[in-house]
Amino acid sequence: MLDKWDDLIASYPDRLAAYEKKLAEWKAAEAAAKEKGEKFGTPEPRKVGDPMFIHTASALYNGGIAPYTRFPIKGVIWYQGETNADRAIQYRKLFPILINDWRTQRGQPEMTFLFVQIAALGTPQTRPGVNDRAELREAQMMALKLPNTGMAVTIDIGDEKNEHPKNKQDVGARLALAARAIAYGQKIVYSGPIYDSMKIEGDKARISFKHVGGGLVAKGGELKGFSITCEDRKFVWADAKIDGETVVVWSEQVPKPAAVRYGWAMNPVISLCNKEGLPASSFRTDDWPGVTAGKTLLWYEVYAK
Repeated sequence: MLDKWDDLIASYPDRLAAYEKKLAEWKAAEAAAKEKGEKFGTPEPRKVGDPMFIHTASALYNGGIAPYTRFPIKGVIWYQGETNADRAIQYRKLFPILINDWRTQRGQPEMTFLFVQIAALGTPQTRPGVNDRAELREAQMMALKLPNTGMAVTIDIGDEKNEHPKNKQDVGARLALAARAIAYGQKIVYSGPIYDSMKIEGDKARISFKHVGGGLVAKGGELKGFSITCEDRKFVWADAKIDGETVVVWSEQVPKPAAVRYGWAMNPVISLCNKEGLPASSFRTDDWPGVTAGKTLLWYEVYAK
């Protein structure tokens, strides 16, 4: 089962009642602590634990988002965190729901929605493998199917030791390009290459892209980050070359290609971009079950642990 939306909705009254009970207990404890401090003339003690964790999702929305639904805006920029990485398959559905709901709440069905794809983190990739962070990037990219959406790829400007990379200047510049194109209609290149399709040609795979801009280039002179497999699903590093607006991928170890992946790691070694200097998003041509398949923890389940 992909998600538990029905369970979440059905459990709302119980969770609300639990929150209200905890809130009452919290207020009583706060009052008792204050009274004790006044009685003995001591400084007010540290506040007791806030019960808001029980209702975190609603609290965050009502506190930070709802007040801004009362007036129109040109668009939204969403900087995604990493918490959803272990539930990336679920996020394929969750993220579009968020976008559509915000548009609905504002009465702006075509409102521009731009977002930042999560950056690289951790030790650079040394061999092909599976990774939940790559699956989350894929889930984010899928949201581009919605109209008036744009994605700033940051996989090339991450920090292996910090999940919050310091380089926000390039992030802002890429978001600005997307805003100029999507929100304001300027005819500019605003995205790096995005996977479009694969065609098997004998022992090679030809990959086509959207947003090639002025043409595909390999930053540093050599294409890196491609892996390939046959039907056994055992990926190996692949050779790759640019051929016009496509990339041809192959390996002597894979005589009958079945799938290609690019940048499929927490911190991949990559090089593909367009002549405008915008990096390609990581991608895979297969739809085989990933490491996050079936993982569907919801907010109340996370905080109950």
